[in-house]
Amino acid sequence: MMKNKITIIFFLFASLSLFAQWKPQGDKIKTKWAEQVDPNHPLPEYPRPIMEREQWKNLNGLWNYAIQPAGQTAPKGYEGKILVPFAVESSLSGVMKTVGSENELWYETNFTIDTNWKNKEILLHFGAVDWKTEVWINNVKIGTHTGGYVPFSFNITPFLNGKSQKLVVKVWDPTSDGTQPRGKQVKNPESIWYTPVTGIWQTVWLEPVSKKHITNLRTTSDIDHNTINIAAETEGSTAGDVVEITVLDGAKIIASEKAAAGQALDIVLNNPKLWSPDSPFLYDVKVKLISGNKVTDEVKSYFAMRKISSKRDSNGIVRIQLNNKNCFQFGPLDQGWWPDGLYTAPTDKALQYDLIRTKELGFNMIRKHVKVEPARWYTHCDKMGILVWQDMPNGDDGPIWQMHKYFEGTELKRTAHSEETYKKEWREIMDHLYSYPSIVVWVPFNEAWGQFKTVEITEWTKNHDPGRLVNSSSGGNHFQTGDILDIHHYPGPELKLYDARRITVLGEYGGIGMPVTGHLWQADKNWGYTQFKNNDETTAKYKEYADQLIKLAKTGFSAAVYTQTTDVEGEVNGFMTYDRKVDKMNFSEVNKINKEVINAINN
Repeated sequence: MMKNKITIIFFLFASLSLFAQWKPQGDKIKTKWAEQVDPNHPLPEYPRPIMEREQWKNLNGLWNYAIQPAGQTAPKGYEGKILVPFAVESSLSGVMKTVGSENELWYETNFTIDTNWKNKEILLHFGAVDWKTEVWINNVKIGTHTGGYVPFSFNITPFLNGKSQKLVVKVWDPTSDGTQPRGKQVKNPESIWYTPVTGIWQTVWLEPVSKKHITNLRTTSDIDHNTINIAAETEGSTAGDVVEITVLDGAKIIASEKAAAGQALDIVLNNPKLWSPDSPFLYDVKVKLISGNKVTDEVKSYFAMRKISSKRDSNGIVRIQLNNKNCFQFGPLDQGWWPDGLYTAPTDKALQYDLIRTKELGFNMIRKHVKVEPARWYTHCDKMGILVWQDMPNGDDGPIWQMHKYFEGTELKRTAHSEETYKKEWREIMDHLYSYPSIVVWVPFNEAWGQFKTVEITEWTKNHDPGRLVNSSSGGNHFQTGDILDIHHYPGPELKLYDARRITVLGEYGGIGMPVTGHLWQADKNWGYTQFKNNDETTAKYKEYADQLIKLAKTGFSAAVYTQTTDVEGEVNGFMTYDRKVDKMNFSEVNKINKEVINAINN
């Protein structure tokens, strides 16, 4: 009994000492979830639910950090503690310092390998790090990665020694001084541009695997032929190794098939249940890699049976179809920013919250705006039934703009290096997100920012993933390429350009602004397309725009995106304040009119 008391006292003391080393910085507004961040266990949830293994170890927590001029060796001493995985500029990192292109951010931590992981390969995973990452294990450099939005990993097994392992990470991020994809980040934030995000901003974790293991799953549904194609990519497999795939509807096994490792399987499902926003049914999958009758690896996954396509309706308008039926897609522009965590939601409950509220507003879609979310966000969308338009985060130069007609000028010319960076990161983003059924549209460019070789990039995107629609340039310079013509018009909706050969959508409109005292990122210079004083006024104006949209949906629009889910920094045009504490419209009234918009083309 005495021993138990001593253990409890020790853990309490250890926890208190961690809290003493960390606290949120700055005096900016925060969400309610900021108070729930535990420096002992930040973001403890499994980070990759679309390919899940039982064993893993979360490395999030307090690490050492230092900021020093670029081009120096590892720091002799560190400046203090940073809470991983929150970007160094964020309040929740406990640091809230700017790094900039002239400096580098260094991290250091120690970890141990579980004793029951002996004879296993140990993978070190980073969810996302912005932008150039170099990694050392026990003073040996093991790898480099560039790109701020996709996961990457290293097999660290050969470099482990002793009981405790030292991990050092160096990050350089030029933000708006570089040409790399960066979304809304700039070094001098104002109006629609936000605070830089440097370094680790998603979960860091370890995973033990056998030498022969599964590295990726690609699932492609074909509802017209009742098949699901599942390709299990493997490492270390040899001739004679077998992949076994079992498909479940709840606890019931409905299919189980085997193929030689490296062969994809087309599995036929009788009377498949289709996935939609109204009925987001997901099949569960178990995948085993078998070598010599021994299971060397096993992962859990899921998939959905759904189809996204287009078809001309009886009035000659090209419509988006979901599962071979007309589907008006309507949702908010979702930036995915947080006043306390910047790119990183404080908790998984916070990450889900915006999605829950989006459903409460009656929307069936989200345009994920110039940002890529952690894997768990897409799984939440899959489970909740939210269609996602995924933007490529913009980079390089601002727009050479000719928005209101088909483009006749000279497109932006990027350097060969800038072009290659764009293609590498866009390809990696598409590959990373390929198997999430909620994603139905790829958006390579937004409003001409960094827009180059539009026809070539659009066709390359379509060839890379023929199963989704491609929205070539949302609100940008218009070319007759891809599946969609996307117009932006603020504040009210207007069908100012129409394409009889493609889907025509309103990719952004609205932006109804209302600053709420006590819930502002900054006291002045707050920005919205229109300004109102209370909920009644904003709701009335929203409904007025929705009534206009209903008419325009009947005559040409097949989707619309309202700006935006929440306020973000200096933007005050959200349904909610930036801290998510105040709703700025009557959600039940918005829900009612939104459903009328979605049903407009079916009536």
